[in-house]
Amino acid sequence: MSNETEPPKEASQAATGAAPRPASEPAAVSAEDIAEALSAGPEARIAELEGQIADLTGRLLRAHADMDNLRKRTEREKEETAKYAISRFARDLVGVGDNFQRAAGAVPAGATEQNPALKSLLDGVEMTEREFLKVLEANGVKRIDAQGQPFNPHQHQAVMERADPSVATGTVLQVFQAGYMIEDRCLRPAMVVVSTGGPKAGATADNGEAKPAAAPTDAATGAEPDKPATPEPPKA
Repeated sequence: MSNETEPPKEASQAATGAAPRPASEPAAVSAEDIAEALSAGPEARIAELEGQIADLTGRLLRAHADMDNLRKRTEREKEETAKYAISRFARDLVGVGDNFQRAAGAVPAGATEQNPALKSLLDGVEMTEREFLKVLEANGVKRIDAQGQPFNPHQHQAVMERADPSVATGTVLQVFQAGYMIEDRCLRPAMVVVSTGGPKAGATADNGEAKPAAAPTDAATGAEPDKPATPEPPKA
């Protein structure tokens, strides 16, 4: 019998270069485990597969909905970019239209009749302004027609109020500076004077209150129908 002792497994593995087997490595599946899994029956396996199918179907539907929302949002942003891409440029450009209006308003009333050259100059300014507005409208920018319209806080900016009982309260009496719309957005609100002290908008009576309804009349005679007689109580 030999007196030599066996080297430990770790030393032999290090010497041969083999990797040590981790202590936590799972054991191989035995035949008993397979038999136990098969003994559960096909119903459990079917239920497991149905659960996986439902989970995958839900994930697929959510991914499809996310992609559809992304497509719609991208199309909407693309459309808005095409509509309002010139908003900043148009906001600076409408100031040119203000100068056209100031030039035309600086001419005194009746001065063009006495000075033909001034009349020709004013006609040229007005013609240029019309062409300028046509170019703006071709690019989706329109001037707001505020004169005589009810005050709209989305399109008008009230700079002052003026008492005028002849028109409904909240009517635009004067436009200090024209406003502009780009597509369906307000590019620049119109600076206006708003009326006060008049009847309410939509009122039919002079005092701003709704008129009372007239009594019904007979269609043939035009007179009010007779009221039914009140029966007298029976005499004792």
